[in-house]
Amino acid sequence: MKLRIFTEPQQGADYQTLRNVALAAEELGFDAFFRSDHYLKMGSVSGLPGPTDAWATLAGLAVETGRIRLGTLVTAATFRLPGPLAIIVAQVDQMSGGRVELGLGTGWFEAEHAAYGIPFPPLGERFGRLEEQLTVITGLWGIPEGQTFSFDGAHYRVSDSPGLPKPAQRPRPPVVLGGGGARRTPRLAADSAAGFARVREACEAAGRYPASMTYSVAQTVCCGKDEAEFRRRAAAIGEDPEDLRANAIGGTPSEVAAKIAEFAEIGAERVYLQVLDLHDLGHLELIASDVLPQV
Repeated sequence: MKLRIFTEPQQGADYQTLRNVALAAEELGFDAFFRSDHYLKMGSVSGLPGPTDAWATLAGLAVETGRIRLGTLVTAATFRLPGPLAIIVAQVDQMSGGRVELGLGTGWFEAEHAAYGIPFPPLGERFGRLEEQLTVITGLWGIPEGQTFSFDGAHYRVSDSPGLPKPAQRPRPPVVLGGGGARRTPRLAADSAAGFARVREACEAAGRYPASMTYSVAQTVCCGKDEAEFRRRAAAIGEDPEDLRANAIGGTPSEVAAKIAEFAEIGAERVYLQVLDLHDLGHLELIASDVLPQV
């Protein structure tokens, strides 16, 4: 099981804060640092000092880190055109020496689109755009040098592109597809297992070997060395301790490790630990020292 740190900077974090978390994650032995790709805060937090661009952040971290993998969870297909996005990701992959992963989804937060003048089409069209973006991006990366790539879709048209630059990873960086389960807020392992089953069925229907996929889950994490510290950290992020235990990954190190083990049993190979207090680096240190060795 690989543990990855996942951050939500739109809730209030500048580049320096994210840099501190990424460097700590690398030093402490986590597999990766991922960040959301949002332009507007959610809920009652101030969101100050304001949003940061996901790929500008990852470009900076690409040259400031040396081992951990870097990526988005997930980039909205509504934010960027597929051709420029393929160039951006390929360049950041080169800058990192081949450590980038592209998380891509339909986009869902209508308010941030309205706030920054980004079109927000209906869900069916957003899915169509996501599908075409995947085709264009992987096509541009995959076309051999000296040949050209063309695509004529309902939403995007590419004509005789040289498909440059190429990412450092060949044939391409990993692509992480984000999505929900049968309900709006899946209830941990049971719904994740159902989601994995649907993906496996879809693979078989498409003639693809299900084991060729890597299955992941993302959950908020809140860990304390004892009950008192757990409750203090829960209060700091405005969450109910028992709700964290039931609907996230919360508790003492042994409880957190046990919950992660449940995901491993249903086939998850990676857990993205959503860390909400980005100034509490001691939280990362505790997880690294007391949870990581157990999983």
